[in-house]
Order: sequence, then structure tokens, then C-alpha cells
Amino acid sequence: MWEIILKAFSVYLSATLKFIFGPLGGMAAGLNAFVTIGATVAGMMTSVGITTFFGDFLRKRVFPLFRKRKNHNQEAPKDQQKKLKWKKVYDRYGLGGIAFLTPVILTPIGGTLLAIGFGSPRPKILLYMLISAGFWSVVLTFSIYLGHDWIVDYVKRVSNV
Repeated sequence: MWEIILKAFSVYLSATLKFIFGPLGGMAAGLNAFVTIGATVAGMMTSVGITTFFGDFLRKRVFPLFRKRKNHNQEAPKDQQKKLKWKKVYDRYGLGGIAFLTPVILTPIGGTLLAIGFGSPRPKILLYMLISAGFWSVVLTFSIYLGHDWIVDYVKRVSNV
């Protein structure tokens, strides 16, 4: 019993940092697909929850410590282009678009910081991210679990020829 709990906890922790690590870690640990889905969603939502409530503090006080800027009064051109790209996504698709892309392109922390930066209300951020995490965890977990079997069968067939 403790072995399964510890494996699920490792999947949970890895999903707090990068969503895809949850399904991959669950497959590698040999967990049931539904345990992997639950641990992945819980991991992402923990990260989203913490970032939602402490995101303004992180964005204003902590993250600038890790960035190097030559001129503090002017943004770098690449930073400005990235902001414009995500602003276009937000203007066109709203919070739902940011939440939809968060698990597959962004990290849970990055997507949440974007949503906070665009002024989305916290309860909406949590709801949209939960829906997105549930959808993508099912899709990615079953893709990885079923795709793994397909790849193993293919390799066995090719190696026997």
C-alpha cells in the first residue's frame, strides 16, 4: 500500500512542475491509469492554487531576481514579442484558451502567471485550469499508456522478422 502511495506522490510532485511528467511518471512507475490521472490533476491544481494566491508576489518580487536585464527601464525585444503573442491568444480565446494550452505548452505555474497577468479573476482561473487539467490528463495518460503498448508490440514484431 505504501509503495503505491509513494509512487503516486512522486507523480503528483512531478506534475506540479511540468504536466507531462505526471502521465510519463505514472507509466514508468507502473501505476494504474486512473491513479495517474488523479495524481496528475492534483499536482497541477496544487501548483495552480499556490500560484493563483501568491502569483502577484512571485511575479513582482521573486522572478525579477532571476532575470538579467541590461536596461531596467526598457523591456527586451524578445520579451515584448512573447507578451504580444500571448496577449493575442488571450484576446482571441480568453482565459479558456490560456487554460487549454497550459498543460501541453506552458507549465502550470507559467499559465497561471499569464492568467493573473491578464487580470482574470482567481475563481475563474481555478475552474478553467481544473477543467483543462482533467481533460488533458485523461487524453495524455491514455495516449501514453495505449501508445506504449502499441510501440512495444511494434518493436516485438519488427525484431522477430
